[in-house]
Order: sequence, then C-alpha cells, then structure tokens
Amino acid sequence: MQVADQVLNVENLSIDIPLSGDILHAVDGISISVNKGETLCIVGESGCGKSLTSLAIMDLLPQKAVRTVDKLELNGSSILNYSDRQMSDVRGSKIGMIFQEPMTSLNPSFTVENQMVETLARHRNIRGKEAKKLAVQMLEKVGITPAKQRLKQYPHQLSGGLRQRVMIAMTLLCEPELIIADEPTTALDVTIQAQILELLTRLQADFNTGLILITHDLGVVAKSADRVAVMYAGQIVEEGSVYEIFDNPSHPYTRGLLSCIPVPGKIKRGEHLGSIPGMVPSLIGEFTECRFAGRWGDTLGKEEENIAHLTPIEGVDYAFLVHGTTDHVVRFCCNSCLKKSKSKISKGVN
Repeated sequence: MQVADQVLNVENLSIDIPLSGDILHAVDGISISVNKGETLCIVGESGCGKSLTSLAIMDLLPQKAVRTVDKLELNGSSILNYSDRQMSDVRGSKIGMIFQEPMTSLNPSFTVENQMVETLARHRNIRGKEAKKLAVQMLEKVGITPAKQRLKQYPHQLSGGLRQRVMIAMTLLCEPELIIADEPTTALDVTIQAQILELLTRLQADFNTGLILITHDLGVVAKSADRVAVMYAGQIVEEGSVYEIFDNPSHPYTRGLLSCIPVPGKIKRGEHLGSIPGMVPSLIGEFTECRFAGRWGDTLGKEEENIAHLTPIEGVDYAFLVHGTTDHVVRFCCNSCLKKSKSKISKGVN
C-alpha cells in the first residue's frame, strides 16, 4: 500500500472498559489501514469489537472507555492528540459515519432540509439558497425524488430505505475522505439492502472515498469488499483481499464463518451448512486459555483441503503470511491455537 494513497492508518489500537472489580478488554491491539477508493470490510460476530473500533477512530467512545493507540493518522497527518473541538471539525467534514439505524441518527424534531443545511453551515460555511441547492442535488444523487418535496419532510415520514439514503446524502455533503458504515443495511429488507450497497459502491467510486464497511453478513462482504479483516474476541485474526479470504481461509474461525453460508460450487444442494459451536469467550479479565477453546467443532473441515502454509512475520508473535503473500495475514492467539490449526510453518522469516 502506497502511503500517498493511504486515507487511514491505525496501529495497535486497544479499548479497555473498567468494570466493577475488573476490566473488559473490548479491542486488543488491532491495526488497520484504508486506501483512497478502497473498501475494507470488518466482519465478525456480535460483540467482537467491530463497532467500538469505528467509534474509537471517530473519538466517540463511551466516557469510561480507555483508548490506547500507537498511531491514528488521516491522510498522513496524526489526529491522535486532537482536542474535542478539533475532532468535531474532523467528524462530518473529513470522516463521515453511517449508522445502522438512521431513525436514531436523524433528529425527529427537524426536517431533512434543516439537518442537511446545518451540516453545510457547520463544516463548509455554506448557507441560504446555495445550501438548499446542494442539498437537493445530493438527494437526487442518492436516488431520492422528488428531492425538493422530501426536504420538507420529517424522518418519521420516510421509509427505512429513504432514511438511510438521507443519511448517506448528509454524509457525502462535505465530501469526506473516509466513510465508516456500521452495518448500514441490517435494518432494511433484502431488496433495499442491495440498492443501498450498490449506491455506496457507486458513490465511493465517484468521490474516490475510502470506505470501512462493518458487517456480520458475508454476502455483503463478497459483494462489496476489496479487503477483509476478520475480527474475533477483540482481535483481527485474519486479513487479506476478499478473494484470498474466501478462497484460502486460514484461521479456523474464518473457515467456520464461511462454512455457515451456501457458497455456489462448494456447497452441494441439500448438504448441511456448518456451524461454530459454543459462544464467544468473555473479554473480562486476562485470558488464561486459547480464545477459540471449545469452538473448534468442524471448523478444520477436511484436513487435506485446509492445510495453510505459513511464513512467520518477524517480531510479531503468532502472526504469519499465508502462502508467502504479504496481502494475506493470519494471527493466532496462542501456541495451542496454532498447533490445533495443523498449519504447516516454513522455516523462513519474513
């Protein structure tokens, strides 16, 4: 990845939440980066830390949450030590966020026009007729017609799909360099989901914007992603191009996730889908055993089909390149996890 094209760079991010008598380690030392025009999908079960990661980037964590991070860069400039006022200027103008349920993001007391015009006044100092004109143009760009009439409506007067389109329009008004979409289609029916995903893809290409798409839907990942980061129990366990992740899954958790969906050409008609037994481990306190203990089940599949050839990454414990490519990385939590995966480890070090 060329630094000149890098929109976001996050290194060694951890999020701890103090509880009565202990600490919840919600996110544990993850690193991600996003290029201009690239879509990074972060996928994993509920509770693995996906949404908290996005809130940490936006500096919108709950008050008691403690964020520690080595680097947090936007377009090559650090925003790690920004004040509340500085981050308020970044949010909306340089980083936009689309939440899962637009009804909780849009203010029910104000019209669509009020909220869109306020965004332009706050971040671009555009007001009056010019602001209204830009709002109409953006609503039309996201497929809302008749745009002028929709401006006068309140959020409760719009369908779920239209509300999400309004949120996307508001996010794009200031032409942000990065968009974070936190499960933007979960609350919508399947037909509208497809329309919203196609809209995001088209607009991303038009604006050359970096996109982080957070989801637990692997169908969405296959359709939208350039790169995929698989999260489990607060860690990124596997990362690579969408083709590498779907064709050569190397961590047992990734294999387990993929076994749960019908993949054309791999799952025969009538064949039972896989499952991951057990539950996500508690993230409270320190781990004393493998994070994947008790969840192996059928995630190894047929041994001859799932042996990964790994090259150790120098200076990083239990992190490996898959088949020697720098575009595909897998990380294990401990030696027990690594041994049980039955991967073949090369002697060379990258």
